Amino acid sequence: MRIFVVVGAILLIAADAPDEATRRWWGHVKILAADNMEGRDTGSEGYRRAARYVVEQFEKAGLKPAGESGYYQPVPLRAVRLRKEQSSIALIDGERVTPLRIYQDIMVTPRVGMPVAITSQMIFAGDDVSGVDFTGKIAVTIGGGRARNLGGVGNLSIDNPRAIETPRWPVAYATVMSIVGKEHPSATGIAMRFNPAEAEKLFAGSGHTFAELVELAAAKKPLPTFALTDRIRAQFKVEAEALKSDNILAVLPGSWPSVADEYVAVSAHLDGYGFGEPVKGDGIYNGAFDDSAYVAELIELAAAYKRSGKAPRRSLLFCVFTGEEKGLLGSDYFTSHFTIPKEKIIADLNLDYLRPIFPLKILTTLGLDESTLGEAARKAAEPLGIRIQEDSEPERRLFTRSDQYNFIRAGVPGIAFIFGYDKGSAEEAIYRKWYAERYHRPSDDLNQPIDFGAAAKFNAFFSRLVDEVANAEERPRWRAGSQYAPKGVQ
Repeated sequence: MRIFVVVGAILLIAADAPDEATRRWWGHVKILAADNMEGRDTGSEGYRRAARYVVEQFEKAGLKPAGESGYYQPVPLRAVRLRKEQSSIALIDGERVTPLRIYQDIMVTPRVGMPVAITSQMIFAGDDVSGVDFTGKIAVTIGGGRARNLGGVGNLSIDNPRAIETPRWPVAYATVMSIVGKEHPSATGIAMRFNPAEAEKLFAGSGHTFAELVELAAAKKPLPTFALTDRIRAQFKVEAEALKSDNILAVLPGSWPSVADEYVAVSAHLDGYGFGEPVKGDGIYNGAFDDSAYVAELIELAAAYKRSGKAPRRSLLFCVFTGEEKGLLGSDYFTSHFTIPKEKIIADLNLDYLRPIFPLKILTTLGLDESTLGEAARKAAEPLGIRIQEDSEPERRLFTRSDQYNFIRAGVPGIAFIFGYDKGSAEEAIYRKWYAERYHRPSDDLNQPIDFGAAAKFNAFFSRLVDEVANAEERPRWRAGSQYAPKGVQ
């Protein structure tokens, strides 16, 4: 027999309950995404302020600490930053100098050991580079799979304007973070990205245009190799620092002694981009939908269980991770330093990618057919009239780009969701516009359009899903043939 724990208004789609539940949820979002949280950049005071708020809410909900220091699990990090004000990049041709705007036209990946000053010829590296000596030169490529290490000073990759993910410019800042002990190797060359909207200036006088090369690449025709007229001159100021940022870990103990020592992880990331390159005068990257809204969902989920006075059969492990935007660092650290025995964590239900900007009729489900979590998602969605569909854009690799992936790497089945749409629909147009204009931008803030009905419906779905997994007779299993299942496990 399968049972469901009624955890209060968050589970319901009745006329009055969603309004009340959604107001509580949105109240948390307004606090976490407020300007005084300063975008919650990893390791920042704004992040610490937001983390304290989350811990306070978990305490009020009666969750038990599951970190290494109470609710906290400190993650030791190393940050390498490019100092824009002390750096410069320009194109030069004789006496002509064309300054490039760092973060607007061009960005650099900072690494310890990279050259701090260059003046180099640039060569567009097409398909045939045989006989071309790249020593002392910068190889220029179009992003999307053709870049390779050609042994020169470095590489400059121009974002492909036809990529399925719209290139986002300006770039907020240039910072590379890593977990202490897992530092990125020191660079022997320079890695740069270029804004495709400004790329024609690179090809002036070369006999080729960027538009021409993009057409050839789109048609899968051979790309020529040729020297560019301008050289690139740059000076870089790179600084490294040690810092720490906390994961937040808490447990709602299960109600059935026979399975209470098994845990369903529910996760979201608290970090955002903090202060960055201003867009239309706004330099705070608030991250309201990415991912304040779903940390807020975990807060409200915990509070709803407390209001109900009941708990599911299995325990719930609430995971609020740091450093997701810097490379899934918090979840990487947790899954290398479990505070709960790994074999006792049976699933991860991760919240990211979710944008409540149109009515919720479809949920694209990442990892749908990799484990029996897909079946649980369908059961939770059916009473709400939500259609579950598989990922229609696997080339974006979204399943491996948020915190569920580190659980999967550790052998724990995981799942995540996107507000879905039919191809060519009005909902797809809204989604694409949001992604192009607000994703990782200051405009992902509290003033953007929101469909509160869609938010309420997803929150209801997620609560049902948590109960479905935590109350199931059997723990989730990997599907036969899953590319992510541990060897020998099905």
